[in-house]
Amino acid sequence: MGGTEHLTVRREGATLVLTLNRPEARNALSIAMLVGLYDGWLEADADDSVRSIVFTGAGGSFCAGMDLKALAGRGMAGEQHRDRLKADPDLHWKAMLRHHRPRKPVIAAVEGYCVAGGTEMLQGTDIRVAGESATFGLFEVKRGLFPIGGSTVRLPRQIPRTHALEMLLTGRSYSAREAAAIGLIGHVVPDGTALERALEIAERVNACGPLAVEAVKASVYEAADLTEPDGLAAELARGWPVFDTDDAKEGARAFAEKRPAVYRRA
Repeated sequence: MGGTEHLTVRREGATLVLTLNRPEARNALSIAMLVGLYDGWLEADADDSVRSIVFTGAGGSFCAGMDLKALAGRGMAGEQHRDRLKADPDLHWKAMLRHHRPRKPVIAAVEGYCVAGGTEMLQGTDIRVAGESATFGLFEVKRGLFPIGGSTVRLPRQIPRTHALEMLLTGRSYSAREAAAIGLIGHVVPDGTALERALEIAERVNACGPLAVEAVKASVYEAADLTEPDGLAAELARGWPVFDTDDAKEGARAFAEKRPAVYRRA
């Protein structure tokens, strides 16, 4: 299992848990964190025993965005990983889920700060849980910056445009309740329990047919860029083959026999 000094990786059954681990800096992004994140996404994609991913942060925060000290030229932790960025100039965007979409469902478990780059990475996740005291926002314009992690494209596609533009243009913070009201997150839970709820959701995902889950996720994102007729055609192309899998046959048998299904990705 991978990981770096700022990104921990562990297994919870069929779930891979990726944890941003720089709590002294509210998990502000570092080179070590970005390298560890990208490797974690690749590990989940490559391992068929992984059926879901939970993405969270240590120490009561999710992510406070980019390390602005590094942006100002005062260095960034994890210099030993810099060769990875030189070898792949796109690595940081893949790590932040701007230029990479894992084929497994990604469930975000947010506590505390999830702002700037944190809110941008959140938009690359599929299901989102947050503690009551979590804070969201895209603060870039207040600092004379641009939210280049994908928010001007993705946010208006995920929440109503008026809310997206207010978040983008005012740079104000949003509470978890506000974020849920505009559709940015799906669940608000008591502080300290976001990870627990995310793992519960992951277990529900894990109990389903993995081939079906991956095909459904892929279809949803593919159709988002298509007209309705083209999207429906693409759905048939992805969906019909699932019915011919051993997983589908096992699901039908398990239903008839009133027992839990045992899927084998075939």
